[in-house]
Amino acid sequence: MSDPILSVRNLKIAFRMATGEVEALKGVNFDVHEGQAVALVGESGSGKSVTAQAILGILPSNAVITDGQILFRDPRGSEPIDIATLHQDSPRFQSIRGGRISIIFQEPMVSLSPLHTIGDQISEALFLHHPVSRAEGLAQTEAMLDMVGFPDPARALRTYPFELSGGLRQRAMIAMALVCRPAMLIADEPTTALDVTVQAQILRLIRDLQSELKMALLLITHDLGVVANMAKDLVVMYHGKIVERGPADDLFTKPQHPYLSALFKAVPRFGMKPEERLVPVRPIQHELTDHFRAAPGGGAAAGDLLEVSGLSKRFTIRSDGFFNKTSSEILAVDDVNFSIRRGECLGLVGESGCGKTTLSKMLMRALRPDTGEIRYHSREGVIDVLGLEGEALLAFRRRMQLVFQDPFSSLSPRMTVFDIVREPLVIHQRGDRESQRELVQELMRLVGLDPRFLSRYPHSFSGGQRQRISIARALALQPELLICDEPVSALDVSIQAQVLNLLKDLKSELGLTYLFISHNLAVIDYIADRIAVMHQGRIVELASREALFSKPTHPYTQSLLRAVPHPDINRPLDFDALAQSGGNDPERWPAAFQLATDDADHWLDLGDGHHVRANRELLTGERI
Repeated sequence: MSDPILSVRNLKIAFRMATGEVEALKGVNFDVHEGQAVALVGESGSGKSVTAQAILGILPSNAVITDGQILFRDPRGSEPIDIATLHQDSPRFQSIRGGRISIIFQEPMVSLSPLHTIGDQISEALFLHHPVSRAEGLAQTEAMLDMVGFPDPARALRTYPFELSGGLRQRAMIAMALVCRPAMLIADEPTTALDVTVQAQILRLIRDLQSELKMALLLITHDLGVVANMAKDLVVMYHGKIVERGPADDLFTKPQHPYLSALFKAVPRFGMKPEERLVPVRPIQHELTDHFRAAPGGGAAAGDLLEVSGLSKRFTIRSDGFFNKTSSEILAVDDVNFSIRRGECLGLVGESGCGKTTLSKMLMRALRPDTGEIRYHSREGVIDVLGLEGEALLAFRRRMQLVFQDPFSSLSPRMTVFDIVREPLVIHQRGDRESQRELVQELMRLVGLDPRFLSRYPHSFSGGQRQRISIARALALQPELLICDEPVSALDVSIQAQVLNLLKDLKSELGLTYLFISHNLAVIDYIADRIAVMHQGRIVELASREALFSKPTHPYTQSLLRAVPHPDINRPLDFDALAQSGGNDPERWPAAFQLATDDADHWLDLGDGHHVRANRELLTGERI
């Protein structure tokens, strides 16, 4: 085998803090060969991104390489360069960064400038590293946009990032990274923020471009499903060290290190038995106190708790120009009907922009729908949620609470944990300060956190701990219904397992009812009893968890299931089948399932609570 294109040898990096040095990398060693795909796997804080920053020379100012080498061997034939010895702003390093080694960052909206067009941002790297004219540079940029799958590359040159979907923004990031034809690409969590169908498209694109351009790939991720489909070799990091490395085939079938084995047990998988639980790397113990054993939600009776019928919401988009003012309407939620039974978890699945969060905001009365009804079946009688105002609305909100997607931005950085969890009690005037303190301490124990942490601020907690604080705040008023809006999408697999197990236990112990919103079908499979699939503002299929996964009927549901990457080396994604299935494009679905706007569009009952949106006249018996 030829020499590796990149050799990391005994790399040690420390961060100089006011309280002393913190060692982030503790002697990291691995190789990446030309044309090879290597996955760097580990939880947040394990040192993955610090390793990538060191390779690119973009370490923070308080970080220092204390020992080791980063040897880069350019296939063009130059002598090996020890990147660790170069100054980050030196001309030599600047010629390598972006020109020979490029990176795709995790969040494309943050990484792209909102003030510059896509064409200017991609061509900037080309003009910096190659002596081409502006016309030649824009032509090469347009060709690269075409290569990464932009539908109209010429128009894309003039668009701004906010005009693009998440998938297209990520494609723009890939084009920017590849426009100089680098020898090596670092992909730092390139699909974490994307829906499963878009993720499958991006993974195929990266794999195909890697093969076509014959470049090395260092894939940084915590998603073992992505690793199984992309990498031939695996490097596992834990607390700044490499704990296991080798061919992906061997490590997936026979992991040797306990940490890697624990990661596999923490990943939600299809087909798990009802009594089977995820096993976090670090399990948490929560305590059910006397106060919550007597919670009103306990021992819930059968029947519907929430009933939604005919719910619709339009948004008007205005475009103001000097001479021309135009407006257009977007139908975000279109005639949605469903119910949630007491004590069950209804999973709501769909891609970004399908209307999931808009629907949750209407249920919470943060938005008012244009049409429809929301009825809440309390023990005192049926409540017309849309008819509530003033004190009656404030009182109703005690019954229904929301757990947000991002545990950091949803917690005030200026408030202590005590004030954050106590705030709902203050707003709703529940008890005096002493009783509130006692209840807040019970809530901390309920979600598995030490009450001694109450005087701390959110920044001193991990992502999983912050999400547990959010759950404690949502439970402060002892609601009957929790709306969980992507509560684990920003978390590592092990932390995700902690939070999912906690939510599952609290549902059982407190008699809670959940509306669980997610685009991760494996997570939904683990926690939900019934599942509603949403597309372009409509529910297209509704069924029990068992029925939906064993007999998906709608082509969109089938596409979602095909697009989920399994953490199994023997179950790779079938990219060709995905491309042919129609995905999220209704025009490519069979005629019976295309979203009609007239009376031919029906909500069909397939039996046992399984419903699908289809044209009754066009749907044949063979299809079902």
